[in-house]
Amino acid sequence: MNSMHILLVEDNEGDILLITDAINDFKTKTTINVVKNGKLALEYLFKIGQFENAVYPDIIILDINLPLKNGLEILKLIKKNDFTKVIPVIMFTTSSSKNDILQSYTNYANAFITKPIDVIDFIEEIKSIEKFWLQTVQLPNK
Repeated sequence: MNSMHILLVEDNEGDILLITDAINDFKTKTTINVVKNGKLALEYLFKIGQFENAVYPDIIILDINLPLKNGLEILKLIKKNDFTKVIPVIMFTTSSSKNDILQSYTNYANAFITKPIDVIDFIEEIKSIEKFWLQTVQLPNK
């Protein structure tokens, strides 16, 4: 794949800045779109309103704690839809709750990463996404 498209669903401005900066440093050519709440995430993925011409992402990085609709609710809807269910979803959240982890995998999340508190570790976790999801695995062609 020559370039990758990532949808980041995150409401924390500091985390958005750290994640987008790390992704902009990827060796893989990457486009990133950011939506800041669950409602906008669903509108983006299901091409509603302002997102009617949105491109399906190759990967979704999804926080759990979001306004309007939480990440677990979004995950369930993504994985029930024929067009979006094949998109890998990486849960990237402050939660380390056993229930959140179980619910994420029960609803077909492809990975669950608890956000590190340390900024350097946080950036390294984002870089690990490139190594595995953009350089190692084979993703479905859109």
